[in-house]
Amino acid sequence: LIYDSFAHYLVTEKGYDEDLLTLAPDSLDFCCKGLVLDIEEGNFLKLAEDGTVLRASHGTKSMTSEEILETYGRREWKHFNTVSGMVSRTAKYYLYDNYFDLPGALLCARVVDSLDQHDGQKKYDFWKDMVAAIQHNYKITAFKEDSGMYFPEVKKHPDKYLQRCPESVKKWLKQLKSAGKILLLITSSHSDYCRLLCEHIIGNDFEEYFDIVITNALKPGFFSHTPNQRPFRTLENDEEQEALLSLDKPGWYSQGNATQLYELLKKMTDKLDPKVVYFGDSMHSDIFPARHYSNWETVFILEELLGDEIMVPAETESEPLEKKGKYEGDQPQAPYFVSKQWGSFFMDRLPGLENAEETLVRTWSCKCISTYSTIAIPTLEAIADLPLDYRFTRFSSNSSATAGYYPSPPRALLPNEESVTMK
Repeated sequence: LIYDSFAHYLVTEKGYDEDLLTLAPDSLDFCCKGLVLDIEEGNFLKLAEDGTVLRASHGTKSMTSEEILETYGRREWKHFNTVSGMVSRTAKYYLYDNYFDLPGALLCARVVDSLDQHDGQKKYDFWKDMVAAIQHNYKITAFKEDSGMYFPEVKKHPDKYLQRCPESVKKWLKQLKSAGKILLLITSSHSDYCRLLCEHIIGNDFEEYFDIVITNALKPGFFSHTPNQRPFRTLENDEEQEALLSLDKPGWYSQGNATQLYELLKKMTDKLDPKVVYFGDSMHSDIFPARHYSNWETVFILEELLGDEIMVPAETESEPLEKKGKYEGDQPQAPYFVSKQWGSFFMDRLPGLENAEETLVRTWSCKCISTYSTIAIPTLEAIADLPLDYRFTRFSSNSSATAGYYPSPPRALLPNEESVTMK
């Protein structure tokens, strides 16, 4: 749906090739988290932890090791310092780090293919149109006005797009609240869309689960901006009202900043430095800024950790269907299947020169996990049944790069397993 909503805009409003509207089923294999789009070059890059390019594609077409060496050499990618310092995005590159963004990567890659076919361009200028497509579909008024393709479709068929929250997770949220924890929901979605999602996923009583709900939080700015730059606002009928000078009580707010929120948490807990544990699935919008600016504990939700369980080795493919992962069968494959084109999210081989010994290295995405997350889990369900005082091993408390993965590290990071996952 996300792919279609952007493609439709580019074709109807910006005159792009109609071929973009049709999607071959296997083309979703291109979608892989942790890719960086080098906008001017039209290249997608998978980076090692030191910024070396491990794999690349021009548009959707994989570049050979020789082409990568010729274009990027054996040194760090030119924007690596900027991107790694702030896990950022700029006018020159875009980091695809969550599933909501990923369909846009496939569309951009196909746009590059299309422009090459027609114009043979050397530098690309499609990004402004892509940004316009995103704004058209997701602008704050789109849900209310039924504009764009995305919101009207989700409203009509929520069951098709949304999975309900497992009972174990609801129970866990209630337990946390009963134990005196303050529960917050912080989302960059606007209040009307957030309400639709939460009612469908948790139930009509979803507000009872949370003490504070903050919508249109505009992360990562929520963490990096000062109270003057990004004040909290109250809402009436999903319309934002005037700016608040401070945050005095729990409730539902819009926009805002982590500084004033933390002041409220001090008041509510009666503690000088209350501990905040923040769960998120985007390194760029959630995990990095919550750790870097607010020094909160961070739990990275990383579906790629499920990829190990769900991968079905060739010799067992005749197993009965119910034993296979719940995403197999007639549905498109779940996004965290290992992409054939891009390989493991965690590790890869350094493209070797002829006859050179191949070395396995961690990806930059993998390094970010152990640097900025306290722990990483595949889903909330994975921890919902644990006692509330369960002690997790953190990434930082132990020099091992795999310590903070719960319930277990990805196979790609374990010794002697490379041959299984890297072929």
